[in-house]
Amino acid sequence: MKKNYDYIVIGAGSAGSVMADRLSASGEHSVLVIEAGGPDRNIWIHIPLGYGRTFFNRTVNWMFETEPQAGLNGRRIAQPRGKGLGGSSSINGLLYVRGQREDYDGWRDLGNRGWGYSDVLPMFKRSEDQQRGSGPWHGAGGPLPVTDLPEKHPIAEAFIAAGVKAGIPYNSDFNGERQEGVGPFQATAKRGLRYSTAKAFLRRALKRPNLDLVTHAQVTRILFDGVRARGVAFVHEGANVEVTANREILLCAGAIQSPHILQLSGVGPEGLLRQYGIPVVKALPGVGENLQDHVQARFILETKKKITLNDDMANPFRQLWMGVKYIFTRKGPLGWWAGIAGGFIKTRPDLDRPDVQFHVYPFSTDRKDRPVLHPYSAFTLTVCQLRPYSRGHVRLKSADPMVPPAISPNYLSDPRDADVLAAGMKIARRVAAAEPLASMIESEKEPGPSLRDEELLSFLRAKAMSVYHPVGTCRMGNDENAVVDDQLRVHGLVGLRVVDASIMPTLISGNTNAPSIMIGEMGAEFVLRTATLQNSKAA
Repeated sequence: MKKNYDYIVIGAGSAGSVMADRLSASGEHSVLVIEAGGPDRNIWIHIPLGYGRTFFNRTVNWMFETEPQAGLNGRRIAQPRGKGLGGSSSINGLLYVRGQREDYDGWRDLGNRGWGYSDVLPMFKRSEDQQRGSGPWHGAGGPLPVTDLPEKHPIAEAFIAAGVKAGIPYNSDFNGERQEGVGPFQATAKRGLRYSTAKAFLRRALKRPNLDLVTHAQVTRILFDGVRARGVAFVHEGANVEVTANREILLCAGAIQSPHILQLSGVGPEGLLRQYGIPVVKALPGVGENLQDHVQARFILETKKKITLNDDMANPFRQLWMGVKYIFTRKGPLGWWAGIAGGFIKTRPDLDRPDVQFHVYPFSTDRKDRPVLHPYSAFTLTVCQLRPYSRGHVRLKSADPMVPPAISPNYLSDPRDADVLAAGMKIARRVAAAEPLASMIESEKEPGPSLRDEELLSFLRAKAMSVYHPVGTCRMGNDENAVVDDQLRVHGLVGLRVVDASIMPTLISGNTNAPSIMIGEMGAEFVLRTATLQNSKAA
């Protein structure tokens, strides 16, 4: 590690790994990547079903929790975030979902030039190595494998068939021409192994002499000369270290930590900064505001036959067979990802696009402190509202960088969110009552078949949980509450961009890892374009 680099990337997660790869590819620029976690050596990172263990492992997960949520009966809700190479792409459920065309066209229509669907689609395709081949919607030959589940599961097949019988169209590709329908999910996996952004992007970048990586290094603040970001301070092996950047600093720490680092550095709501004695570099009231997250309701459906992971894990011989099958074929339960089938559904016929998402998991658990499987045969069907109305915040609660910020998504604070979820739950029940799925179900364990209307709303407040998709806390835009412009440059500052899910003005309609990778591609394009322009002027 040197004392000076052209570019400093803070965070080696979904967007940061992409930035590191693209900025170092030409060999012209020196790049330092700073990561608070360690290498991705934990075996459960690489086994797809291992996300059930990494979600509760402090060595690879920040294990954040929200503040008590009034809309969820005062409960604190887990907010797992990846800590280590690959960030949350190393601990997530692997699903590859881009969202809807209208999500990105909506960003563009808010004044963010170059962020419409036709603009971002080439960035999605650039990253992708689609198992099904290239085409109008997909790329092949990119660093990120996107693949189908290697084998079918009877619950997944029954769910899809039941959805079609219930009047929902079949869709083999949620990232294609349309999103609506029921069908299989694809994931960032290859030959039965997870493909995080560390494996897809960072690993090849680390072979280049112009890129350095420092791990177990927690950033404490960004350093400024006036309004120019000149360097980064961090703690490494018990020592305080400072490194400077000739060109730019790229903040890629995610929707929780990017605003927290900005606030610690004197960039954020002026009153909040002064409350904790932090000198104000730039007053930006929107830093940490606009937090959005997906919330979900879960059906626990008991099955008549022992065909779930609950049954596999309850039987030592089936456990042994799981391990043997995975070792020799890379198939079986250990190769499953979080959602072996699902759907995107309209809760009302007058809607122009889906507003809820279904996931099917071939197991069931209470998921409290640890994911303990139920002692009976069951699977889980979840209902997620795609575009929540509720807004929350991330705010520092100490000037000590090691103290986590206050995280408050304000789940269900807008009553429309609960209404959409309840409507989605009714559709899920209709699918579960259709054949061939109905014949597989013994009973509805949760929320229970007797619960209706107001009782469902009470169930949501008592049991709903996060899907772990926080975004929006460094919102892109041009108004007084925006944090970055449409080139991801922090308003009023020089040499600093935010490049991660925190820049989303609105939450996309689906899982957030693929869009975060796309944001990394977009950010790299902006930075390299600026470098080319600066070089031509200097010449």
